[in-house]
Amino acid sequence: MTHDRKETVPVWTLATGDVRVPSLTGDEPMTAERLAELRSVLAGLAEEPIATLEVHPLPGRLDRGQGIPLDAASPLAQHLSQLITQSARNSVTSATVDGEGLYRMVIPAKVAAQFGQGVIRPMAAKGAAGCFRGALVDSTGKIAGAAKFMPVGQAATAGAVGGAGATAGVAVGGTAMLTVAAPLVLMAVAVGVSAHADGRRQQAIEHITELLEQLQEQELEKEQSALDGCRDAIDKATAVLLDQGKPGASLGLDSAVHAINSALGTADRRLAKWQRALDKLPEGQAVDLGTLTKSFPGIDNPGGIFQAHLELATLAIALKRRVVVLQAVEHAQTHPGNLFANFTRALKRDQQRLEDLESSIIGVLVRLSKLELARPQGLRPPVFTNAEVDRLMRAAHRIHQLGDGVVVDNRPTDVAIEIARDEDGSVVVFPALPASA
Repeated sequence: MTHDRKETVPVWTLATGDVRVPSLTGDEPMTAERLAELRSVLAGLAEEPIATLEVHPLPGRLDRGQGIPLDAASPLAQHLSQLITQSARNSVTSATVDGEGLYRMVIPAKVAAQFGQGVIRPMAAKGAAGCFRGALVDSTGKIAGAAKFMPVGQAATAGAVGGAGATAGVAVGGTAMLTVAAPLVLMAVAVGVSAHADGRRQQAIEHITELLEQLQEQELEKEQSALDGCRDAIDKATAVLLDQGKPGASLGLDSAVHAINSALGTADRRLAKWQRALDKLPEGQAVDLGTLTKSFPGIDNPGGIFQAHLELATLAIALKRRVVVLQAVEHAQTHPGNLFANFTRALKRDQQRLEDLESSIIGVLVRLSKLELARPQGLRPPVFTNAEVDRLMRAAHRIHQLGDGVVVDNRPTDVAIEIARDEDGSVVVFPALPASA
């Protein structure tokens, strides 16, 4: 999507607490580069998390199936509507904002790290190497093109700071124009991260289904069924929590969490076996393919058991990420006076195990990708059939590819959460992604 160069894009600066920072926005239009600089400065100066919210026209083509829909009565939709209404009432700048559009919340890297730097990673689009899933369809990946960003001024309103039901307000006392909107930021982060995790779950399910159709492994099919059966409970608990309710035992979330934790335990055990097997290999020497496949069955085959084990681990991690977000939201809403701080603390603490597991799996894949395969043993003099040569070459290529596409740099990046809002006030929240994706 590319906007006209003369188009003005309203942008709000959202704080999650009553903070004081030097006035940096002014009332003049900004470039996209200047806005990015502003985010970094505000993140460094403010004691509370700060985000920006832009509003763009809805694209003609928008795959809403990737996001999580919320009706107009949901807290997130109400907080967004309230922000729009109050801003339009008190600012000439935002008078042209009618509410319908694609709202893009960008959270700086420093803030994104507070809710787990391993949470947000690009999701490759199926059948399109190097492409990412996202709400927008432009080829450049730039949402605003050369549009101008105009800061939106606000006036102070009642209930500026408070719990999940608080209204938006403005931080006062000589500060920059910072709308205090902790509930809106919290809900956007929670739904965006949940949608991102569910996107990874869908990808894993697609891959596992294809693999198990080839392998016909009943035990692995049972593992998949147990994990995929957790989705219904998680979806219902998500809906209840995002309506600021409290999920009860009848939703089945407890049993779902047990199944997910069991799958993570299985992934931990498999990971430990892989690490021990790699540690036993002679350092700096070529490895026989037969020796390698004993510890990593099917590693020379893109549809092998080893790949299925990797996808099952990915599925368990994705489901657990959704559960962790739910637990963090519940914790934050239980303590409304310190809403966003509780959310980030709970989320970051529980994410650590998942980050360690995912990083360790990536470490195994990188180590495997660097292995050199030896010639088959036991042949004196070495005589190879064409089939043996082809298999060895395919296996070498396959093993070297294991390291392709893995994310070994966990440095936090700016995170973008896109929200499509219709005229009736209902919204669709798309998966949170790196802002540069």
